[in-house]
Amino acid sequence: MIDIKLTEEQLDIPASINWVMAPDCGGIDVFIGTVRNATKGKRVLHLEFEAYRQMALNEMQKITDQAMEKWPVQKVLLHHRTGVLEVGEVPVVIAVAAAHRDAAFDACRYIIDTLKQTVPIWKREIFEDGEVWVAAHP
Repeated sequence: MIDIKLTEEQLDIPASINWVMAPDCGGIDVFIGTVRNATKGKRVLHLEFEAYRQMALNEMQKITDQAMEKWPVQKVLLHHRTGVLEVGEVPVVIAVAAAHRDAAFDACRYIIDTLKQTVPIWKREIFEDGEVWVAAHP
């Protein structure tokens, strides 16, 4: 089972974790990405995320399908936000459930690493003295 979401709404971490819980899953790995307050010594005011929506959703589906094929995992959740996010807010939640922890850990790492490389979601960091686009791909 797979749950994918691309939204401007706040992500619900407890609901995400509850969604992947299952009696046959002894290992659940969760990655929660948060907006940090500094990058390379510069104070971050906020981040802005933009996405090519349909392409991003297609790539997110592809990544989660690949994770399900590569590892014996039962459930995968991948939620990402767009819009303006303040320091401390959560732009991404990934939750993976498997019978055993190794598969959950490996699949979760694969999903976040691949998402950052292939999904057309762009991040702009806004500083006190300027801004920069980060990881602008496709």
